[in-house]
Amino acid sequence: MRKITLVILLLTSLYAIEVQGQQDPGYTQYMYNMNIVNPAYAGSRGTLSIGVLGRTQWVGITGAPKTATLAVHAPVGKNVALGFSAISDEIGPSKEHNIYADFSYTLTTSEEGRLAFGLKGGITLHDVNLTRVELPQNDIDDLFAEDINNNYPNFGAGVYYYTDKFYVGLSAPNILEKLHIEREGNTIIRAREETHFFVTSGYVFELSETLKFKPSFLAKGVSGAPLSVDVSTNFLFNERLELGLNYRMGDSVSGLINFGVTPDLRIGYAYDYTTTNLGNYNSGTHEMFLLWDIDFSKKNLKSPRFF
Repeated sequence: MRKITLVILLLTSLYAIEVQGQQDPGYTQYMYNMNIVNPAYAGSRGTLSIGVLGRTQWVGITGAPKTATLAVHAPVGKNVALGFSAISDEIGPSKEHNIYADFSYTLTTSEEGRLAFGLKGGITLHDVNLTRVELPQNDIDDLFAEDINNNYPNFGAGVYYYTDKFYVGLSAPNILEKLHIEREGNTIIRAREETHFFVTSGYVFELSETLKFKPSFLAKGVSGAPLSVDVSTNFLFNERLELGLNYRMGDSVSGLINFGVTPDLRIGYAYDYTTTNLGNYNSGTHEMFLLWDIDFSKKNLKSPRFF
C-alpha cells in the first residue's frame, strides 16, 4: 500500500495526463498565514511582521507532502506596505519553491474599515528527480530516465477588507498557468498547474472580558477539481491562549492550539486527522507556526491583533 500511495503522490506531483486536482498547498492555521495566499494582507498588522509555518502531512507514508512557508511584511508609508513570501513544497520526488515580493495599497473606508489591494510577483522553481525513483527490478521506463528542472515567472493579486474584528479577502496567488511537462512518447501530455482562487473571512465575537469566539473559513477553488472548504471555530482566552477545531470538508478534522508568549510573539500547533480511507495508512498531519510582530515606531501597533 505504501508503494501504491507513493505512485499516486508522484502522479499528483506531475499533474499527469490531464488529471486535475488541488495543487497549491493547504494550511490548517491559514488565519495566521494569510500573506502567503493574499498579498493585500501585507502591512495589515501595522508592524514588521514575520511568520514561519511548517507542515508535515500524512505521517507514515513515504513521499508524503512537506511544506514550509515564510512571510515578512510591513507598512512603509501611510498607505503602502511591502513584503516577501516564500513557499517550499515537497511531495515524493517533486520539489517546488515559490519566491515572491509583495505590494499592497490600503484605502481608509470608514473610521474602522480598511480596504487593501495587493500584488505579488516572483518565480517558481520546479524540480522533479525522476531518475532517483526506485522502480521494480527489470522495469525500464523512459519516463524516469530524465529529471525535470524548470523555472517559471508568475504573479498574483488580492483584495482584503478588514476592521478590528472582521475580515474578508479574495485572492489568486498564482495567476499564470504553468506548463510543466509536454511529452509524446510514454504518455504525459500537457501537464500544467492551474490558477487557484482563495476566499477567506472571519469575525471576532466578544463573549466576555476574558473570552472571545473567532469563527473563520477558507475556500479554495480551481478548475476541474472539487471546492476545498475549511471551517474553523477558535476560542481566545485572556488574549493569550487560543483553542479551536477545524473541519476540512471531505478530508480531515483538526485540533488547534496557540499561545501568545508575549503580546508580540505567538506560537501555534495543529493536528489533522484524515477522515478519508487514506487515514488508515497514516498517523495524521502536524503543523506549527510562529508569528512575531516587531514594532519599531511604538505608534502603529494595533493591540491586540486577532488575525
